[in-house]
Amino acid sequence: MTNADVAVVTGANQGIGREVARLLAAEGMTVHLGARDRERGRAAARDLSADGADVRFVPLDVTDQSQVDAVARQLGEEHGRIDVLINNAGTGGSRPAVEETTADDFEAVMDVNLLGAVRMTHALLPLLRKAEHPRVVNVTSGRGSFAVNADPERMESRLEGLVYPVSKTALNMLTYQYARALPGFLINAVDPGFTATALNGHTGTSTPEQSATTIVRLALSVRGPSGRLFDSTGEIGW
Repeated sequence: MTNADVAVVTGANQGIGREVARLLAAEGMTVHLGARDRERGRAAARDLSADGADVRFVPLDVTDQSQVDAVARQLGEEHGRIDVLINNAGTGGSRPAVEETTADDFEAVMDVNLLGAVRMTHALLPLLRKAEHPRVVNVTSGRGSFAVNADPERMESRLEGLVYPVSKTALNMLTYQYARALPGFLINAVDPGFTATALNGHTGTSTPEQSATTIVRLALSVRGPSGRLFDSTGEIGW
């Protein structure tokens, strides 16, 4: 058992997830870094632990219920609780044109972006309930926000596509409904912004470290709103 807060970050061997893991560990948390690729996950955890931080790799594919359940059992045995869950794992999918998109195009993306968060949250709820201040942060996108897409000043209003934005809109509603159902929790969503990651071929305009800042702020906060959507400027509309 550990007295330090315990965090789980999914999809964390690179990009925003890795930076979130690094920053949370720098705050003294014990961080479990989840990744599908075992070699890359172990390497990331080893690198982030080089300065004395406590970052531990856990093999985790959020589309695999058996792996999710195994992580929940392991964390229960090691810590008896979880303080913070960061549902960061995500995929962009193949992005077909709107008129060419079929139902089949949604399956793999929804399995990660929406159902992955459901699997993780459901499996870790018993451990989160044992925390004094349980927090969940779902990493979403401005492309899933009606308010952002309706703003002509935002680049999202000029982008087309069905699969990825719909998956993130669904994640937003998931966040809202979990927050309503779990009043003792702080459950929020964060749009990290257009970040240079593998998801967009590293064409984003902000760095993973910059984009991780709001996620980490909410993960560290034990008081505040729940069921809200934030970006680097503050709270934004769903």
